[in-house]
Amino acid sequence: MSMTRTKAGMRAAVAATCLLVALGGCVQSGRTSHPDNFNGEVACPVDPDPSITTSARIGWQAIPNGDLVVKDLELLEACMPNADISWQKMNSGGDVIQAFGSDSLDISLVGSSPAVKAASPPISKDLRVLWIADEIGEAETLVAKDPAVETLADLTGKTIAVPFGSTAHYSLLTLLGEEGLTEDVRVINLAPDAILAAWQRGEIDAAWIWEPTLAELLVDGHPITSNADSAEAGAPTFDLVAGTQSFIDENPDFLRMWTVVQAEGARLLNEEPETAATSISVQLGVDKDAALGLLEGYRYPTLEEQAGEEYFGTAAQPGRLGASLAATAEFLEAQGEIDGLAEEPVYTGMPYPDAIEEVAR
Repeated sequence: MSMTRTKAGMRAAVAATCLLVALGGCVQSGRTSHPDNFNGEVACPVDPDPSITTSARIGWQAIPNGDLVVKDLELLEACMPNADISWQKMNSGGDVIQAFGSDSLDISLVGSSPAVKAASPPISKDLRVLWIADEIGEAETLVAKDPAVETLADLTGKTIAVPFGSTAHYSLLTLLGEEGLTEDVRVINLAPDAILAAWQRGEIDAAWIWEPTLAELLVDGHPITSNADSAEAGAPTFDLVAGTQSFIDENPDFLRMWTVVQAEGARLLNEEPETAATSISVQLGVDKDAALGLLEGYRYPTLEEQAGEEYFGTAAQPGRLGASLAATAEFLEAQGEIDGLAEEPVYTGMPYPDAIEEVAR
């Protein structure tokens, strides 16, 4: 697969991310009011269920998808007024893995690679995937500093930084393998903040990263390729929402309503992007136009799509998401990111279609 592309699809996202830098890129961890059209109350998309009294610890990340819209509009709280819902900020998939490992989370947004890692030895957490928050495209991008670098092959002999075990790492190594460049570049493991510091000191030539670090690198760097290309190469990456099996077993009514609310978040992103972008802008602390630009880096599967064979399918006829997670596990094992593989049914059985199937009826 050739890495030579015009990058036209990235330009809007680049402009948005540069604006994000200008605005400080701050993330608001608490609830704030919309600056224009939010009056403090949003109706539940279905009849609220006051009988649900679940206590749920939900991890969230600063990623522009339906989970942020749901959090901002307090839709879970509106639909389950007697539930005890606490939102906990997670800075990375690694944070989520640790939190699940210490039993301090019930549900959390997490990348597909970290979710698989948590389900693998030595952690072997009994996790189920409840929802696809987004399919990652240009939101995770390889950025190079040298203007002469136009393709992945141009980085031969150079150093690329990426957080190991992340969806970005998965995409990078997929495309290096496609191009036969695995042994021709130096790939090093750095956290997002360390990537920025190494970039500023001139210690790395390129980095595959996401927001808000992506915006910082784009100030004097330029995009080369992205997760959208790895998806075309047969290795799609996702931001998922996962939950523990014990929580799922004990709270079926909560999971049903939670799925209704997530479906509403996806609907707003696809059908009312201006409304969704208002929530994204509030939660990320960026201009609304910048938030709209950030949405272009992702695809947001609808409830109906998630219930289809491409993703969850049904309990009787599982979709293809499980096979994708199993392939991710094989990749992580080959890269030494997990100690070993669990049995294949652990991965193919991670998708939990029950609530999606029920709500989609």
